[in-house]
Amino acid sequence: MEIPRIDIAPFLSGDEVGKRQVAEQVAASCRDIGFLVIRGHGMDAAGLQRAFSLTREFMDLPRETKDQWHPTGISKQRGYHGFATRGLASTLDREVPPDLRETVFLGPVDDHQAHYADLTAAEAAYWPNTIPTQPPGVDAALVALYRDFEKLSGHMLRIFAVALEMPEDHFAPLIDRHFSILSCHHYPALKAPPKPGQLRTGAHTDFGAMTILAMTEATGGLEVRMPDDEWLGFQAGPDELVVNLGDMLARWTNDRWVSTLHRVANPDNLEDAMSRRQSIGYFMHPNFDANIACLPTCLDPRAAPRYAPITAGEHIAMKIAKSHEM
Repeated sequence: MEIPRIDIAPFLSGDEVGKRQVAEQVAASCRDIGFLVIRGHGMDAAGLQRAFSLTREFMDLPRETKDQWHPTGISKQRGYHGFATRGLASTLDREVPPDLRETVFLGPVDDHQAHYADLTAAEAAYWPNTIPTQPPGVDAALVALYRDFEKLSGHMLRIFAVALEMPEDHFAPLIDRHFSILSCHHYPALKAPPKPGQLRTGAHTDFGAMTILAMTEATGGLEVRMPDDEWLGFQAGPDELVVNLGDMLARWTNDRWVSTLHRVANPDNLEDAMSRRQSIGYFMHPNFDANIACLPTCLDPRAAPRYAPITAGEHIAMKIAKSHEM
C-alpha cells in the first residue's frame, strides 16, 4: 500500500464532477490511511521556498541569538525552541529522549483576544506571536506563508465536508477564529549518536483537525505506520504537500477516518552531510469554542458516539500539556 497522490485542482476549479471525484479519492485515503499527498493546491511556490531559505538562515545563527525569540508568555507554541528540548512521543505517554530538531512556532496572525476575553482558558491559544526578525524579511515571509496555508486549509475542509456527505461550507463557521499553528522544523545533520529510542521526531499522532506539510529532500525523513503495521518512508515532490488527519478529525468522524502514527527517522549514516532536513507544517485547529461532536453522517443507525462532545480548545490543551519542555 502506498500513500495516495491526489490532484485537488478539479475540486478547486468548481467543476461538480471534478469535486465528486476528488472527494471520493480523499475519503478513501482518510478512511484507510489518514495520509495523502496533494498537488494542484495553488500554494505560492516562491513564497514557500523563501520561507525555507530564510528559516534555514535563522537556524544557522548562534544558539544565544536564536534564544532571543524563545517565548516568555503563557503559550509555549510560539517563537524558537532549541534543539532536543521537546518530545512528541510524550503525548502518547512514552518515556523517550527528546526529539532531534529545533523549531520556530507561529500562532494565529489575527488578534481574537477580545472575542475570547471572558474565556480565560483561551488566553494561551490566542497569545501574541514571537517571530524572529533575523535574517531580515523572515518575519514577513512566515506571516505570508501562514496566510497561504490558512487559505489552503479552508479548501481542504471544503473537500472533507463533501467527502463526508455534508454541505461544502459545513466547517466554515467553525474556522473564522481558528488558532492554528505554523511549525518550522530544522533537523540538522547529527554530530553525535542518538540515545536509545531517540528519533528526529518520535512516533505520535497529530492533535488537531489536519496537518499540511511541506518538506525538503534529505535522508532520514517522514515515516507513516501503515495498516499492515509496517513503517513506510516517503517523500513529497517539489510541487506536492502532505496532508494528514489529526486526532480531532478522527474524533469528529467517530473514528471513521483515522489519525495515524508517524515519525521522522534518523539518517542511516551519522556522517551523512545530506541528512540536513527542513519541514514547515500547518496544524489546523478550529475556533477554540468549536464543538467537536460526532458528525451526523458518521453515526450508524442506533449506534452511540464513541466520544463525548468536547471543545477544540479543551482537546488541544490536553495534548499540549503532554508535549512539555524537557
